[in-house]
Amino acid sequence: MNKQEKAQIINELVELINSTDKIYLVDCSTINGINTNLMRRSCFEKKVKMRVAKNTLIEKAIEQSSRNDVLKDMIPHLKGETAILFSFESPNAPAKIIKEFKEKCNGKPVLKAAYVEETLYIGDESVETLAQLKSKNELIAEVISLLQSPIRRVISALENKKGEENAA
Repeated sequence: MNKQEKAQIINELVELINSTDKIYLVDCSTINGINTNLMRRSCFEKKVKMRVAKNTLIEKAIEQSSRNDVLKDMIPHLKGETAILFSFESPNAPAKIIKEFKEKCNGKPVLKAAYVEETLYIGDESVETLAQLKSKNELIAEVISLLQSPIRRVISALENKKGEENAA
């Protein structure tokens, strides 16, 4: 790989890092080709971009990114083979993919580190927590639903009372 190719990979990674706040570093070593392709397909379906690059190139991309102050804590976890997952919609989509393929592939992939919406998660034990995260839109919808619930009860009670008065 020549310098121009390396620079191109670094620039692509910097662009991806700068464009999302949902970044996962994953060890995918020992996963066979068939399962790797299935994992890539699952990423594509869930709008998650998966890139595999040398750790030194990922490190340089992190250093050149606009989030290098936060992401620099991920650099020590760049050991062994590393895939980097970028989610542009759901904060938990990569974690769900990791969890799904862990069951199929004898404990791999393993989460090394993740940066999700201003929070850094370190280690594979964080996968369960990350898989349960909700997006901001999901949280807003939940809050709205909770706020509407008492109003619905009041309206229902008023309608029942009105129905009882009309019956009498």
